[in-house]
Amino acid sequence: MHIEAIRLKNFRTFQDVTLRDIPRFCVMVGANGTGKSTLFSVFAFLRDAMTTNLTAALGRLGGSRGLQEVRSRGTAGPIEIEIKLRTVMPNKRSQLITYELHIDELNGRPSVAREILKYRRGSSGQPWHFLNFSNGAGEAVTNELDSVTDEGQLKREQQTLKSPDILAIKGLAQFERFPAVVALGNLIENWHLSDFHISRARPEAEAGYAEHLSREGENLSLVVEYLHKHHPQAFLNILSRLQARVPGVTKVESKITEEGRVLLKFQDGAFEDPFLARYVSDGTIKMLAYLVLLFDPTPHPLLCVEEPENQLYPSLLWDLAEEFRAYAERGGQVFVTTHSPDFLNAVGLDEVYWLLKKDGYTRVRRARDDAQLKAYMAEGDQMGYLWKQGLFEGAHP
Repeated sequence: MHIEAIRLKNFRTFQDVTLRDIPRFCVMVGANGTGKSTLFSVFAFLRDAMTTNLTAALGRLGGSRGLQEVRSRGTAGPIEIEIKLRTVMPNKRSQLITYELHIDELNGRPSVAREILKYRRGSSGQPWHFLNFSNGAGEAVTNELDSVTDEGQLKREQQTLKSPDILAIKGLAQFERFPAVVALGNLIENWHLSDFHISRARPEAEAGYAEHLSREGENLSLVVEYLHKHHPQAFLNILSRLQARVPGVTKVESKITEEGRVLLKFQDGAFEDPFLARYVSDGTIKMLAYLVLLFDPTPHPLLCVEEPENQLYPSLLWDLAEEFRAYAERGGQVFVTTHSPDFLNAVGLDEVYWLLKKDGYTRVRRARDDAQLKAYMAEGDQMGYLWKQGLFEGAHP
């Protein structure tokens, strides 16, 4: 699954921005307030809207002002979100899916002004419209099957939703016979934002059950326990990669105390007794957390990682960038925001975007489209040094 393009209009600082030909490993730099976290909030908003409804999702993102707070300041048109997603369908064919969502008001309340899902069955030709709704009413295909070879064979039915602030894809994404909608729903529901905090991961956790690392990492010891018990090979792979990057670590384990708390313990080969997490370096814990995230037996289709360089020794950032890239090459996609020249030095010309503010709105530039950066990189320069020297217009470190 691979997001190839994102178009945002009237969404907070993104008045009118399109990111095209997005790579599987995508790194974004820019000053604070230029919109890096706002881009990630698009996925959170879509997940909330799909889980609940548009009104609740806007309230969570924009507070009591809802739509007015999320809509770009000084604009009056609808909020528009468009995502182009390429995925491999059950029949092994690659398919480009386009999902478009327009958000406005109807009778003073948030409404889905337009919702379209369309896709190409092959590499050329006009896309097939699978779903087309406006203000709670529209039509959807009911016989999307592999045996359909012509758009004229598709059967469409008129449908009315119980409220105009409900996404039409919400129901259809539950049916396996609509693989295009299922693929989109899987991306929206299972993307993951990582904003890891050492202070949240160090304390002992209450005994419980966790298969996936949480946003801030407070359940790290529970996930280590789960992997050790249920996915020992995956855990050994994580441990071997940690040992290669943090010399001396020979063992990591979690232990449940008599008080019902889970301790994370690290064994250093030079000492007989293990160390508790509270005495281990920040970098060791954070590298472990990222490896747990990247080698999850049930990986997320999309990872969004905010400033992974915090608390990590600079020499480890190149290795971490390689791990992110390897995750993408295995079939996932990774978006990273960073302020670290050391991390950027490990990133290629095609993988970097930078964000800047102009007239109050976010603009996006791509490194490969800048002739000067391209020339320097061709001569052997590294991205982080070029950024540090001020060659990214409007995105100085």
